[in-house]
Amino acid sequence: MTLPGTTSVVIPCYNAARWIRETIGSVVAQGRDDIEVIVVDDGSTDATAEIVRREFGFVRLASTPNRGASAARNLGFSLACGEFIQYLDADDLLAPGKVRWQRDLLQRSGADVAYGDWQWLLPSGDGFVPGSVITGVMTDPELDLFDANLWWPVAAYFFRRSIIDKTGGWNETLLLAEDERFVVDCAVQGGKFIYSPGIVAHYRRVAGSTGKKDWILSRRCRYRNALEIEAAWRARGELTAGQRRVLAGCLDTLARACSETDPETSRAVLDHLEELVPGYAPRHPLRWKLAARLVGFRRAVAVAPWYRRAKRLVT
Repeated sequence: MTLPGTTSVVIPCYNAARWIRETIGSVVAQGRDDIEVIVVDDGSTDATAEIVRREFGFVRLASTPNRGASAARNLGFSLACGEFIQYLDADDLLAPGKVRWQRDLLQRSGADVAYGDWQWLLPSGDGFVPGSVITGVMTDPELDLFDANLWWPVAAYFFRRSIIDKTGGWNETLLLAEDERFVVDCAVQGGKFIYSPGIVAHYRRVAGSTGKKDWILSRRCRYRNALEIEAAWRARGELTAGQRRVLAGCLDTLARACSETDPETSRAVLDHLEELVPGYAPRHPLRWKLAARLVGFRRAVAVAPWYRRAKRLVT
């Protein structure tokens, strides 16, 4: 049963004993009695579940075999009663007042997704210290969310339940880049996004996170996302100029990023890019623009790893 006005905070966690007290504490600090907290322990082998059970009796705890963060989020959503959903990773924090600000904003505006500024938490000794604040405002979420320079951690968002229902939830087959895909899916399903000024979340930079250990998988997942979002757009009709532009920019970035570590994916991305925009040439940076003009973009991408290796040897 959905409870109007209630916010459900869904926290997936795996071996999060080091963080979980502070993370749940940031929810408690919201100071509201219309918030339910659901923690999904995704097969942890540490004391995560024990800490939650012993110290946070008000939390609804679900424990499952390890199936990944997306499956845990989907399970948490299926258990949630709230009209509004706040996803919160187990090592991140909500800013004080975040739930109230963004919930009120959705209620006043009728929007489906609120998002706001966020701040890095950087390792320092045995703890973390505040880092830079990341800001940005979208004008067209469907297109802007393809911009590599515009990214928000899931904690910085706040969702109306109905838009999550439309997306069908988190894609459990994506091992990485699933957060990027989820918000794009919200936009593709017609979700209205609204900006909430000010810091709303704090995001830990944790050494050795999965996304940093496996760049190849991350880039392949991003390529898959681009293919599937393009297919969704084409199902609505011919691609617009804006859709072609952001897809080309995404494929350009992926082709270059994969050229040294995953040349097979780089070649597939280049084939797709040439089909999408015949004769494609980047507009920036200048060195790539000139290289593409001299030898063609495909050859420039193929030569780039050799150039980088030579540069490393010299330096």
